[in-house]
Amino acid sequence: MTDATLAVVAGATVTAAIDGISAAGADPELRRHTPSADLEIVADGRPRGGSPVPVSPSGCPTPAVVTRAVRELVDVGFVGVDAGLAVSTAPAGAAVYDAGAAPGGDIRAAEPVPDAAAVFERGRGLAGTIAGTDDAGGDGSDPDEILVAETIPGGTTTALGVLTALGERPAVSSSLATNPLARKRAVVEEGLAASGLDPGDAAGDPLDAVRLMGDPVLAAAAGLAVGAVDRGIDVTLAGGTQLATVAALARHAGVEGRLPLATTAFVANDPSADVAGLADDLDLALTATDPGFGASDHPAMRAYARGEAKEGVGMGGALALADRGEPTTAAVRERVAALTDRLLAERDTEPTAGGAP
Repeated sequence: MTDATLAVVAGATVTAAIDGISAAGADPELRRHTPSADLEIVADGRPRGGSPVPVSPSGCPTPAVVTRAVRELVDVGFVGVDAGLAVSTAPAGAAVYDAGAAPGGDIRAAEPVPDAAAVFERGRGLAGTIAGTDDAGGDGSDPDEILVAETIPGGTTTALGVLTALGERPAVSSSLATNPLARKRAVVEEGLAASGLDPGDAAGDPLDAVRLMGDPVLAAAAGLAVGAVDRGIDVTLAGGTQLATVAALARHAGVEGRLPLATTAFVANDPSADVAGLADDLDLALTATDPGFGASDHPAMRAYARGEAKEGVGMGGALALADRGEPTTAAVRERVAALTDRLLAERDTEPTAGGAP
């Protein structure tokens, strides 16, 4: 198997506090912890002491559980990228690189990501750092492939804002079982008005699209993807419509050639997301992996199968890696069940509990 490193770009945004757009936690305060806890779960198999285990209000665990389960079965390296975390983290099992970002503002403000250009350039430079770090690859060697992923509550709404500003297909998925697209579109309309934009006004200017309508994770992830392409490193966009938005930013920055987008069947089967249409528009090689969670009677996998937490934290990319290798979908399901049961049992003994992407 290709020597690959999963790079999860993590951050926070005030947009996540808008009512009704995210299942990334029971309340806005808990959502601030979700990206840090996600990095810790993927790196170490559990959040650090005092961090909440991310679950949705209905109890669906963060997609980080699936990504960690695959990491326990497949030899893949992992690094985090801090692109505006609200709660700092330093997991024992992985490096976390700093993209120099502050948490994003409210998309309904005039300039939610004022440092978008600097964050993009920092992400671009990190591609070389990740590719040249001896312990980044799964077997201790430099990676041949970087899988770019994200964790940021409210990120599909900011992705919708960026796609709209760029003049691309305005279609995104959701961490909720029923996609609140009308609510997201209303929020984006408020943001466009505050920023003085009409749809398509930022075409050809991806940094302005992020600065005026996006979040810092999109800036850093797009920079990382562009930097990897510049260096001839294979890139897989490990996610759904948010990573398709990263691809749109890369295209508007001048990146050519077919790019792979590895997501889950949960996103691909969501007609409101139209990830296939986005992939066609942006010349992306779309892979949608079905882990067969619908065949399980485990509550977590049944929640994923009904459309909660469809993607995030590299879940689609991780499942695609497993599909390339030896683990069966049954082995992945068994590991997800065991990891979920352990994490939730540990959560129940902690004084705090939290939310998920």
